[in-house]
Amino acid sequence: MIQALKLGLSCSITGRFSSANSCIIPKFSGQFCLSLRMASKRHRSFAPASAAGEDSGKKTSIDEPKLRKIAPEASDGSSEVVEDTPLVFEKMTLQQIKSSIGSNGAHGVGSKHEHVVLRKTDAEDSPPQPNLASLEEKLEVAKRYPKRKAKAIPEDEPVASTPKASEVSGGRRSNRQVKQSPKDSVDIRLSQSVTEQELVVESTELGGKKSTQVKKKVSSRITKANVADYPCVDEPWTVLTHKKPQKGWTGYNPKTMRPPPIAADTLHMKLLSWNVNGLRALLKMENFSALELSKREDFDVLCLQETKLQEKDVNAIRETLLQGYDNSYWTCSVSKLGYSGTAIISRIKPLSVRYGLGISDHDSEGRLVTLEFDNFYLLSCYVPNSGDGLKRLPYRIAEWDTSLGNYMKDLEQSKPVILTGDLNCAHEEIDIFNPAGNKRSAGFTEEERKSFETNFLDRGFVDTFRKQHPNVVAYSYWGYRHGGRRTNKGWRLDYFLVSESISEKVHDTYILPDVGGSDHCPVGLILKL
Repeated sequence: MIQALKLGLSCSITGRFSSANSCIIPKFSGQFCLSLRMASKRHRSFAPASAAGEDSGKKTSIDEPKLRKIAPEASDGSSEVVEDTPLVFEKMTLQQIKSSIGSNGAHGVGSKHEHVVLRKTDAEDSPPQPNLASLEEKLEVAKRYPKRKAKAIPEDEPVASTPKASEVSGGRRSNRQVKQSPKDSVDIRLSQSVTEQELVVESTELGGKKSTQVKKKVSSRITKANVADYPCVDEPWTVLTHKKPQKGWTGYNPKTMRPPPIAADTLHMKLLSWNVNGLRALLKMENFSALELSKREDFDVLCLQETKLQEKDVNAIRETLLQGYDNSYWTCSVSKLGYSGTAIISRIKPLSVRYGLGISDHDSEGRLVTLEFDNFYLLSCYVPNSGDGLKRLPYRIAEWDTSLGNYMKDLEQSKPVILTGDLNCAHEEIDIFNPAGNKRSAGFTEEERKSFETNFLDRGFVDTFRKQHPNVVAYSYWGYRHGGRRTNKGWRLDYFLVSESISEKVHDTYILPDVGGSDHCPVGLILKL
């Protein structure tokens, strides 16, 4: 009585299959070999490995499969050896092959000449599989296997992670991703290709008691560019990361894109602005020091947004925050405690200070502080977010932006104006990683972008960073939720807008993406006086 009929087709990539109840199929580089085995309860007869190719010196191919010698069971229980011949296989129909295999609890896939029976392998006995060293080899494999598909990854699609090599070519495949360091997890905008393999692994016990099938899709990415072209991959902002990059765009590297330091004998002021997203929380961080930041950047004025302070907290923080900066001016939200809030901290004593826009409907949330210096007005501003569901969008574009623009033009009648802070708008597609996916997100709606132009840019205020870096993709905000800063998937929401009359006096305008502690990073401006 026939106990089992096993029909297998394997290639050198798949390697051998072995277990306590399966035969060993020898490997032949670049060819397929077909092996059938018949077994009885009491006796099993296997064809020797050397039998392959005895009748011919030619290698078998996928189009001309060669049968190994098989040992069918005679009616008297003995075994009989049948000579290798392709006719035995050719005379069988695909349905007969499947029927014979299915009666023994196995499973076959593919056409007649590509019929494959996969069995669960023992990881200890299964040797390491050869790596596919080149794109050409992977594409060749994809052509030879109908179950393996090759496709190209769009260049604007970010690479979030890189699979293990063993997921594609190792002896033991896994769909687990590699845990990467920040250096390895950076999104690099390179031309890439992917080979997707659909692997079918089947486990069957004799007698048909247990049958398990597992399907896995494994992707391998092959980078065509030289990694040496990206020497600062541990600094993700230096790499162009954008869903739809345009020709001529580049990543932002402050180490190479900033001008030489201004001459010591040139009168100037250095301004820094930062949405700290909660000042008390920032000051409690062990790896942050306001004093060290001031020493490193040597700024004259520091503007803060979203301090989230209450008025009762201001004095204690003012006394301990920064030594040498004796002039600080704070405004807090009174309509909603622990919300919003702005401040300006300065070495230089200003001529005057104002809080808010002078309109009660806008001034209860502590969103604006204005200092007057000899040569200009400086505004630290935290523009209202349009909110979930864009609930505050009408207020934002019809009331706040209009009032702020009018306020700035009124000030400009006596002195040039510098507006800085979190303006809650990514003005152009270059200012946001995923423009298409955020058309109706607060900060990138058509209404907000148009309002930004109408109330500020069209009225003579210059976006200093975009003027200095017209084709640079640089962000100042990264959401915490998806690790945006690590992968550089961000927004440029923080600005220095200046009156056109002093735009040529701007020596440098820059972003400090390496400064952590908030979901925003500081932005800076150096102005010649």
